[in-house]
Amino acid sequence: MSNLNKNNKSSSKVFIETYGCTFNKADSQIIAGSLIENDIEVVGTIEEADVAIVNTCYVKQPTENKVTNKIQKLNEQFPDKKIIVSGCMVEIDPKKLDKIAPAASWIGPHKLNHAPDVVRSTLNGQISRECGFTRDSKVGVPKIRFDPFIHIIQICEGCLGTCSYCCTRFARGPLNSYSIEDIKKEASEAIAEGCVEIQLTAQDTAAFGKDTKEKLSDLIREIATLDGNFRVRVGMMHPKNIGNDLDNLIKAINLPNVYKFIHLPIQSGSNKVLQDMRREHDIDEYKHIVKRFKEGIPELTIATDIIVGYPTEDDDDFNKTSELLEEIKPGLIHLSKYKHREGASSSTLPEIPYKIMKKRSKDLTDIKSKITEEENRKLIGSIQDALVVEEGSKGGFIAKTNFYIPVVVEDAEIGTFIKVKITETTSTYLKGIKID
Repeated sequence: MSNLNKNNKSSSKVFIETYGCTFNKADSQIIAGSLIENDIEVVGTIEEADVAIVNTCYVKQPTENKVTNKIQKLNEQFPDKKIIVSGCMVEIDPKKLDKIAPAASWIGPHKLNHAPDVVRSTLNGQISRECGFTRDSKVGVPKIRFDPFIHIIQICEGCLGTCSYCCTRFARGPLNSYSIEDIKKEASEAIAEGCVEIQLTAQDTAAFGKDTKEKLSDLIREIATLDGNFRVRVGMMHPKNIGNDLDNLIKAINLPNVYKFIHLPIQSGSNKVLQDMRREHDIDEYKHIVKRFKEGIPELTIATDIIVGYPTEDDDDFNKTSELLEEIKPGLIHLSKYKHREGASSSTLPEIPYKIMKKRSKDLTDIKSKITEEENRKLIGSIQDALVVEEGSKGGFIAKTNFYIPVVVEDAEIGTFIKVKITETTSTYLKGIKID
C-alpha cells in the first residue's frame, strides 16, 4: 500500500476517474495498485494519459447520466485516447455500454487484477473485456491510496438482500466476506504508514461474516484496539442483518477510536412500502435498533436513506415517512427520487407522476433541513474533539467530530486531531475555532 505520488515512470500512462460510493473508490485504488505493480504509470489528468479508465456507478439515474455523458464526452474530446470502462455498469447494463462506446474495453468489478492486461491489449488496438464473478479477496492486495491519511478497506462484497429497486446487487453478486485477520493486518499497516482514518466499507457492513461465521462487532473491536491515534468509520448497515449482534455492535462503536456514527437506511416510513421494496424488516424493528443505539451511545449520529416516490407509495405512505423522520431525527438524511433501474423488479411498475415526486422531495428536503439545523444548533458553544480530514472547497479545513459531523475551521493541519469550539451551524455542517 502506498500513496499516489509514488508513481514509477513508464511509457504507458493511465488516468482513473471514479464515480459513486466509497467501495468504488477502493476498487479504483486496487486498479491503480495493480497497474503500478506492472510498470504502468497512473497520472492525475486525462491530458497526460494514453488511457482513461472510467470507474462507473449505476445505483441512481442521475449517476448513470453522469457516467454515460462522461464516456461519450471523452470519446468526443479526446479521440486519440483509449477508453476503458470499469465498475457496476459493466455487469448491469452491457448493452447500453456497448451502444455508447462500442470500441471501449471493460473491466468488471470482480476482475480488477486483470487491469494491466486490459490496458496493454487496449493500447495494442484490441478490445479487451474482462467480466464475470469471482470470490477473490480485495484485502491485502496492492493499492494506491489517493488520500495519505484515509485508508479504505472493503470488508466484504455483495449482499444478502433482494431489494426490488436495486440493480447494484447484479454487479456485486452474493455475499463474500473477507477474514478479520486479513482486514486487521491491512488496517495495522495503514496506521503504521500514517493513516488516521480507517473506513470499513461494503454494500452492507452488517452482512459481514454471515457466510464465514465471523461478526462485524468483533471486526470493529479488533481494529479499534490497534495501537495508535486514529478513527474507524463503519459503513452502511442494513437493519435486517444486525440481528443478535446489536448489543455487541453498540459496545464496539462505543470504543474510543470509533466514530460515534452509524449509517442505517430505512428507505420508507411505511410498512406497506417496505414490504413492496422487499426490505425484510418493519418500522418497529428499525425504531428498536435506533432506540437501543441511542441509549447506548447518546451522542451518536445516525444517517439514513430515503427513497422518495417508490411506485406504490401513496400520500399516506409518504406522510408516515415524514412522521418517522420527525420522530427519530437523523443527523444525516440522504434523499433519492425513485427511478427505474436496469433489471430491478420494481421497474415493471408505473412510476408516480413527476409533479407529485417533486413536491414530496421538496417537502422531505424541508424536513431534513429543519431537523439537521435544529440538531446542529444544540452544539453551539460546545468544545469538540475533531480529526482534520481535508481542505474545504471554499477555504479553510474540514474536520470531523467524534460523532462524524463536519466542522469548518480556518487554520489546521490535515491528519491532525484538534479541539474546536463550535461558533456557528448550518443544516449541513458546523463552524468553529480551533483551541490550542
